[in-house]
Amino acid sequence: MQLSKFTDLGIRVLLLLSGTTNTPLTIADVADRLNVSKNHLMKIVHFMSKQKWVLTVRGKNGGIRLANSPESYKVGYLIRVLEENVNSNHCIVNCHSPRCVLTPACQLPVFLNAAMNQFYSYLDQYHLLDILHCPIENIIALKIH
Repeated sequence: MQLSKFTDLGIRVLLLLSGTTNTPLTIADVADRLNVSKNHLMKIVHFMSKQKWVLTVRGKNGGIRLANSPESYKVGYLIRVLEENVNSNHCIVNCHSPRCVLTPACQLPVFLNAAMNQFYSYLDQYHLLDILHCPIENIIALKIH
C-alpha cells in the first residue's frame, strides 16, 4: 500500500503542529519548513480545518495550530480519513471499471478490506506524539543549518 501525497503531507503538517501546540504557524511557515507547495498545503489545511483537527485564524497574527492535544489524534483514524478524502470509493481494488467477470465468485475485495481495517486498527494504537522520537524543534534546527 502507498499513501497518497495528500495523506503524507496531512500527517506531516499535523506532526509539525504537534511540536508547536501553542504557537500558530502560517501556511508559508509550514510550506517552507516542510519544503512543499503553498497551494497544495492550503487544500490540505482547509480539509483538516473542516475535520476540526486544526484551528485556523486569519490576519496579521493568524496561523494554524492543532485543535486538540497531540495525544488525542489516533494515527489510524487520521490516515483513514485523509485517504478516504482522496479515494472516494474506499476500495483497494476496482472490480467495476472495467467490470471484472470474476466478481460474482471473487472474495479478494472482502479480504483486502478486512486487511485494511486491521491496518487502521493497528495504527490506532499510536498517536501523533508516538511517531517522532525527538522534539520537532531539533529537526527544524537541522534544516536551517
